[in-house]
Amino acid sequence: MKSLLANAKTIIVKVGSSLVTDEGRGLDRKAIAAWAGQIARLHEKKREIILVSSGAVAEGMQRLGWSKRPTAVNELQAAAAVGQMGLVQMYESCFTEHQLHTAQVLLTHDDLSDRKRYLNARSTLRTLLDLGVIPIINENDTVATDEIRFGDNDTLAALVANLVEADVLVILTDQAGLYSADPRKNAEAELIQHGTAGDTTLEAMAGGTGSAIGSGGMFTKIIAAKRAARSGAHTVIASGHEPDVLVRLANDELIGTHLRAAQQKMAAKKQWMADHLQVRGRLTLDAGAVKALQDDGKSLLPVGVVAVAGEFERGEVVSCLDAQGKEVARGLVNYNAAEAALILKKSSTEIEKILGYVDEAELIHRTNLVLV
Repeated sequence: MKSLLANAKTIIVKVGSSLVTDEGRGLDRKAIAAWAGQIARLHEKKREIILVSSGAVAEGMQRLGWSKRPTAVNELQAAAAVGQMGLVQMYESCFTEHQLHTAQVLLTHDDLSDRKRYLNARSTLRTLLDLGVIPIINENDTVATDEIRFGDNDTLAALVANLVEADVLVILTDQAGLYSADPRKNAEAELIQHGTAGDTTLEAMAGGTGSAIGSGGMFTKIIAAKRAARSGAHTVIASGHEPDVLVRLANDELIGTHLRAAQQKMAAKKQWMADHLQVRGRLTLDAGAVKALQDDGKSLLPVGVVAVAGEFERGEVVSCLDAQGKEVARGLVNYNAAEAALILKKSSTEIEKILGYVDEAELIHRTNLVLV
């Protein structure tokens, strides 16, 4: 077993700020030209490439003469707005040298949480790929707030992999890949070359939630691989400092950590529901309802719900939790929050008597529900 890129047609490539900026002093043209050259070589071999690139804030700081990264959201947004100009200009000029067109695509979570906008984004990206254009994607930091921002481009890249049903997600970083322990602290740490996306032991190796390693580091990449696997996309985590890393991976060379997607591709609507980073509300289920969803493939009935939290309308995505607060599923709810609170723990035959009408016997129908 060698590289997961060997037979991949549609590839999402994520490069972090450290790989496109000159140690925070603005964009590194030499590095960006090298990425453009590698992607152009893959394009010649009929590979479809979408690039998810950081670097806008760092470039904006350089243009504005700021030596220290701001903490205020409005200043970060301003830096991103200024920096996007330089980021797009540089990518466009570098790809033009290879007779390739680029397209800037800025996304927020709101773009993907709304079903219509999700489908529009999908259609646009597929059309750009069909036209031979290289889409360059970044989070829309100019308008994103803490409530709607993706939070990191590893997550954004995984969502894009789901959006276009890519074959492989490549996350390029300043580390060689995932190690069995923190190599900075343990000399015996070994590089994990192969694994399965979603394997909980990998999350432990990456440091776990809230750890020094995991906060914005390798842990987010492992979680991104898990998310990408929902649409059947494999993930490669490798060092962006490796010479010609993309070309060598495509030529079946084993570099970094390769995480295979174990599950089958999820239906498009269920991918969209699973991809919601934020949900409108939460339903707490009793043990019987959890079993009905997980083991029996059933719909969620009101009788199995013991608590309702949040404000949501009919048709919005809500999270289903077990008694311990662990998320077990999410789906499109058939009743709003106030209605759901009135009919929880009640038989479906009582809905009309309680509400004065009945839309559906189920709170969430199985076809609109996805296990997580």
